[in-house]
Amino acid sequence: MTTKSESGSSSHAGDSRLAGILGRRSIRLYTDQSVSESLVNDILRAAMTAPSAGNQQPWHFIVIRDRAVLDAVPTFHPYAGMIRKASVAILVCGDERLEKFKGYWVQDCSTAAENILLAIHLLGLGGVWLGIYPGADRIKGCAELFHLPTGVTPLCLIPFGYPAEVKGPEDRFRTDRIHQNVWG
Repeated sequence: MTTKSESGSSSHAGDSRLAGILGRRSIRLYTDQSVSESLVNDILRAAMTAPSAGNQQPWHFIVIRDRAVLDAVPTFHPYAGMIRKASVAILVCGDERLEKFKGYWVQDCSTAAENILLAIHLLGLGGVWLGIYPGADRIKGCAELFHLPTGVTPLCLIPFGYPAEVKGPEDRFRTDRIHQNVWG
């Protein structure tokens, strides 16, 4: 069923074709159930199917399960408290040495990170994006904690696990942010 809102936009009540995207929410509370290696590999496979400029794929991923390492993240990231309850996290890094087109690693790694978040959701897990880049303190903290080589920059950290909270879809569609052909 398609309905028209007051703003003239169409909403698709009951249409599940986009449910995997529209239902994804940031989840910050997790149970203590461990996420299997198989599921983590499925998530990484999804990450590596992301588009990238010139198919350069300048990404690297660090899978973190070590409790001491996970618990160290909030010492340099002020919004990472939830990682203390996550069973696993993935650090998404860009490798400038792999770039064909300089400066595009951020976009390329962002598409991979979004695929990670969508895969987490579609697999019945919950996760959240913790921004690292371009925060100098967060970049330095990650570089030290994860022993990153020169030329590899952390973009984001995604803690995840089995959700201990339920969040329904949130409609963020805004017609005032849409322009046709030109800005005004």
